[in-house]
Amino acid sequence: MYYLIGSVVLTSYLTLAFKVCERYRVNIFQAIIFNYLTCVITGSIVNGSFPVNGAAIHTPWFQWACVMGVLFISIFNIVGLTTQKIGVAVASVANKLSLIIPVVLSVYLYGETVAGWKLAGVVLALLAVVFTCYQSGANAGERRRGRWTYLLPVILFIGSGLLDSLINHVQKLYVNDENRNAYLISGFLSAATIGSVLLLIQYATGRMQFAFKNLLAGIIIGVPNYFSIWCLVRFLKTSPWQSSASIPVNNMGIVLFSSLVAWLAFKEKLSRLNWLGILLSLLAIYLIAFGDTL
Repeated sequence: MYYLIGSVVLTSYLTLAFKVCERYRVNIFQAIIFNYLTCVITGSIVNGSFPVNGAAIHTPWFQWACVMGVLFISIFNIVGLTTQKIGVAVASVANKLSLIIPVVLSVYLYGETVAGWKLAGVVLALLAVVFTCYQSGANAGERRRGRWTYLLPVILFIGSGLLDSLINHVQKLYVNDENRNAYLISGFLSAATIGSVLLLIQYATGRMQFAFKNLLAGIIIGVPNYFSIWCLVRFLKTSPWQSSASIPVNNMGIVLFSSLVAWLAFKEKLSRLNWLGILLSLLAIYLIAFGDTL
């Protein structure tokens, strides 16, 4: 239960942190790169040493850690853009209702069952995404969004679902108490390496300038980011439920917590349809998680 609470609170913090970065005009791309460098350092401190070596590179999980790193940096940038262009609630729901993808893959890969109320929850979740992401003409005008902006929740939905599926799959097959931290650090190192190369190119061409506030934001985001994934992996490993239920339970808490904090702290305007979408998302996740017991 502690791992579940940690995953919910820390993951919600990450989404909300992007909103704060917008207020202080922090360059999100730079903050994300520094965040992953911070994750590598944090993980190495927790591990007691830097665990990525020649032996780790030849393990079956290392290639998956590299793929995870690519998804990390891609999705984190999309989360940042979605949060700033559309809002915290939309980013959170689009991100976390992607649970549909790992649920479907759990049925295909592990023979888990999704029928009855669980199946109804999957269908309801799709409807909830549409309602939560819908913006009225007035709100859209206020934010001056381009048409491409509305693709962000869709991309986030698919990408986050694939990432959750990858983390779940690898921890089922390859991760144990001995290599868990090395696996996480390898994923963060992959993201940090890709991002650092891109960032250095931006610095060299003069397209970006270094600012200390971007580094500070990366550190403030990075430490909780590392432990959010650490808690998620531990929760999936120790959860009493099947993965087709564990991921929805985790995501239900994130959607509720982050949306309510955004409404209270940032005064985000949500239409009645948006609120209906959030309520439907909670109902959908509940049905997916506990449909077998109804």
